[in-house]
Amino acid sequence: MQVAVMGLGISGRAAVRYLLGCGARVSVSDARPASGMKQEELDFLSAAGVRLECGGHTAAFLLPADMIMVSPGIPFDLPVLQEAKKRGIPVVGELAVAGPAISAPIIAITGTNGKTTVTSLIGELLRQAGKKVFVGGNIGIPLFDHLCAPEPADVVVLEVSSFQLETAGDFRPDIALLLNITPDHLDRHGDLAGYVAAKRRIFVNQRAGDIAILAGDDPLCREMAAGFTGRKTHLFGHQADCRARVGRDRVVVDLDGGNETYELAGTALAGTTGSLNAAAATLAARCAGCSPAEIQKGLARFVPGPHRLARVCEINGVAYYDDSKATNTGAVLSALSQFAGKVILIAGGRDKGDDYGLLRAAVGDKVKRLVLIGEAAGKIAAAMQGAVAIDYATSMEEAVRIAAGAAGPGDTVLLSPSCSSFDMFDSYGHRGKVFVAAVEGVKTLPAKKESAG
Repeated sequence: MQVAVMGLGISGRAAVRYLLGCGARVSVSDARPASGMKQEELDFLSAAGVRLECGGHTAAFLLPADMIMVSPGIPFDLPVLQEAKKRGIPVVGELAVAGPAISAPIIAITGTNGKTTVTSLIGELLRQAGKKVFVGGNIGIPLFDHLCAPEPADVVVLEVSSFQLETAGDFRPDIALLLNITPDHLDRHGDLAGYVAAKRRIFVNQRAGDIAILAGDDPLCREMAAGFTGRKTHLFGHQADCRARVGRDRVVVDLDGGNETYELAGTALAGTTGSLNAAAATLAARCAGCSPAEIQKGLARFVPGPHRLARVCEINGVAYYDDSKATNTGAVLSALSQFAGKVILIAGGRDKGDDYGLLRAAVGDKVKRLVLIGEAAGKIAAAMQGAVAIDYATSMEEAVRIAAGAAGPGDTVLLSPSCSSFDMFDSYGHRGKVFVAAVEGVKTLPAKKESAG
């Protein structure tokens, strides 16, 4: 079989290795010019005898293939892909190819916010139950790595994005979670309806006996759940009909008519957002056969990944928080809800088509000053005009200096961008590291003196 792989990123390289192992004839098309390719990538393809097209995706190179496999970042509406579909050439992604080859139970997690945390947490809870777990997908570890491993896992836990779900084919998770839906990636999906349709694909191939877990506090998730038949459907959230109910730093699960209480006080999951993440993960783990004792131990041990509302330090009574992972309005709203005092908010980056007007009420209520960076600064400023005082910065270092100068004791300086990072940084992680370094620089500045009168 001739398979053309579009995009030689992390998932693309893993796909090439897997497909070659299956005996396929593989070719690779990448948008980067040859000068932009890493030498290790070129060496890898040359050693494997893989043909390479650089600098774009042409019909002459791709359309002779029996199947085209696209990496998640490839726009699905490219003319060459539309032509391929007209000719009956399957256009698929990692989930469509790897999913049917997996014999272990699959737990898949999607949603606008919290995917990585809940995916990692479910993996931790399953490990506490003594299971060998593969945790991967959109979290940064290709699913093909599981298929190429010498020993299979007992359970596969996957973070899946809306981009991946567009090309998921017959992918069917045994347990599927939808954590929330707020506008995101509208530049790719066109509008909110298109984004919701992509997220819904996580459930479309489920069968009787499979489990769907959705956010009971989210109207769009509730509406989706109401239309489900032929599978077990559970809600998590604050309302009485939720199987996993969030209380004050605790989660109460009722699956079989008996309440189980999981304490979160003193754990990294205490607080509104952490409790909801814990509720979703706990419900999934119970459905996967973990005991209450194993789950409580896992909740206590869990440490969230970096750049997710992470406290950096306190300087002269001002707390600094790195929430660089917040790349949409929903994540920023969640972050702002965690603080009782005033916030100096650093936001901006590359626009993804989000409606920044959704932030206006929360910014007007919580934000003392808004410091904007990046390509989307003007668009965000237009949505916030009159709601808050606005400053502009050309670098993260300048933004932090402005924020530090505007903050007083009891305030919080928060990086929560509501945008992607790719206009100024390599990734959200790179952006967060630059923020932390800039905050360290603030420590060397002289303390502000209170003025009289």
